[in-house]
Amino acid sequence: MGSQFKRVAGAVTAPRGFRAAGVAAGLKPSGAADLALIVSDCEAVGAGVFTSNQVKAACVTYNQGILAQGQPVRAILCNAGQANACTGEEGERNNAQLALWVGERLGIPAQQVLTASTGVIGRQLEMAKIEAALPRLIDSLSPTGGESAARAILTTDLVTKSTALEAEIDGYTVRLGGIAKGSGMIHPNLATMLAFLTCDAAVDPPLWQQILKEAVDLSFNQITVDGDTSTNDMVLALANGQSGIPTLQAGTRAAQALAEMVVQVCIHLAKAIARDGEGATKLLQIRVQGAPDDRSARQIARVIAGSPLVKAAVFGNDPNWGRVAAAAGRAGIPFDSRRLEVRLGDFLLLQGGMPLAFDRQAASEYLKRGDPVTFTVDLHQGSGQGVAWGCDLSYDYVRINAEYTT
Repeated sequence: MGSQFKRVAGAVTAPRGFRAAGVAAGLKPSGAADLALIVSDCEAVGAGVFTSNQVKAACVTYNQGILAQGQPVRAILCNAGQANACTGEEGERNNAQLALWVGERLGIPAQQVLTASTGVIGRQLEMAKIEAALPRLIDSLSPTGGESAARAILTTDLVTKSTALEAEIDGYTVRLGGIAKGSGMIHPNLATMLAFLTCDAAVDPPLWQQILKEAVDLSFNQITVDGDTSTNDMVLALANGQSGIPTLQAGTRAAQALAEMVVQVCIHLAKAIARDGEGATKLLQIRVQGAPDDRSARQIARVIAGSPLVKAAVFGNDPNWGRVAAAAGRAGIPFDSRRLEVRLGDFLLLQGGMPLAFDRQAASEYLKRGDPVTFTVDLHQGSGQGVAWGCDLSYDYVRINAEYTT
């Protein structure tokens, strides 16, 4: 999958008809860029997947309401500094005001503006700073501004996360771009992560939502850093039709090709989030095969990737396969442990439920060098397979989160 796709520059501005920008509004004490805007030059079909947390930020419930109406959208405004979660009615009013301000300045209805926030929970948005920065932000909009927007949505991230693909679909050149942020409070069912996708294909709205949801299940919902799911998580996707391709319909090869593109972009961004986990020194990849079905395989992979003991062993370069086997066994999926097989890279550690002799020093060296470090677990009980991504658990993770608000 994905061999027919070409990677291109531009992130969310790689597709036709999109502009983006990022500026510093003074929301971050560091003075770094903290306000981003993505705009489609024409009306676009919107789709979204949101946090499963019962405590939801104002931007989450607002966007859910907008997208439920099935109306076209044009813009996404994101601030990084205050999460605007647990901020009551004032937080909801402030969020709606942001959409109104952007709509007025772009000359579009406020209902066509989606919002996103990330940062510390329980703090009201610094509205005066955002309002003052909006003219500069809108003046900075550019068809090459994708990377600028990618920088402006970061919080504890160490690196930006962006990608874009191009493909020929039914004789039309279609592009899909994406940016994301996320480093801590990351766990399946979304986490403290935001991702924004843009596409210049024309897509039937229910199909676009279905494509996004299925891609998220294979990517962002298969990563974990620390087992915490945030209040602000969302993946938003806009498709504006500027490639000229006729509207894609469910069940066609063209729709399948676009769905594969979305999966590839989401997996790329998801792995980048896991690799940049707070305090992380390496990316952890868990492959599960031989499961009763794909869903079971993905569940086992997620549990192993999220095990603090597995993550700590990986940080310490300890090829402790027992922790992997134990995590697989508590994932809630029945299997016969006497058929269990575990590999670390090319090292076969456990077969038929029995330990094998292996070069422990060489396996430890693999853990030091691996990017990603890959454990493969085979249940030998079916054809189901799945992958999850995580990172090691280092001393720095505790330090970063112990000092986060102080």
